[in-house]
Amino acid sequence: MSVVLHALGDDAALLHPQLRRRFGAGTASGYSCVGRGVMEEVWHGPAWTLPFLHVGAWRNILVPDAATDVPFTVENYAYTDSFGRETLTVVRTFEVGAGRRRRFDATLVDGSPDGRPGSGRVLDYLGTHQHLAVDLRLRVDEHGALRLTSHGQRFYEGPVGFRFPMLASGTAELREAYDDEHQRFTIDVRVTNRRFGPLVGYRGWFTCSYPDVVGEAVPASVKPLREERRR
Repeated sequence: MSVVLHALGDDAALLHPQLRRRFGAGTASGYSCVGRGVMEEVWHGPAWTLPFLHVGAWRNILVPDAATDVPFTVENYAYTDSFGRETLTVVRTFEVGAGRRRRFDATLVDGSPDGRPGSGRVLDYLGTHQHLAVDLRLRVDEHGALRLTSHGQRFYEGPVGFRFPMLASGTAELREAYDDEHQRFTIDVRVTNRRFGPLVGYRGWFTCSYPDVVGEAVPASVKPLREERRR
């Protein structure tokens, strides 16, 4: 079963049918999902947040730009990682200007403590080297949209590993829905710090195709350069 539907368990039936198809991408289902569309707004917080955002951009973790009507793609490819875990890529590419491209890389694996479905938990490794591990909580709202909220964050590099205090990091909130009138998906992401306020975010829309590309056929360009076992 796909990473997202496994986490939702029985609640997956509450998703809009188009979202069930989108998040059903997995090695067992035999397809992945590629979306293309427009971010109507990409934004960041005050100027003092920019150095932090640029450091994150170095490893494809954050987008330190502010722009409107930004073409973008989101690539969700399913494969089994080197530790045998069902994995889903979340690679978002933003064409923020002429000759300027930003990428936000993440990979999702099961975040439940016992591997059983319905935990509502996914583990999100961020960046090209999976240095950051973030706990995600998933739920379906009353409109059949997917809601996601981040919680604990850990940093891993070689033998070093430590937990980020929440006062020094941000909480991400995502909502993905399906617009029946326009027949397209919508997305709204906000990252905020409880002391300093909004840090970064984006909102927009996209349509999807479902290539029969999973497992070893998944292009190396969307996979992390290094994989992390620690959770």
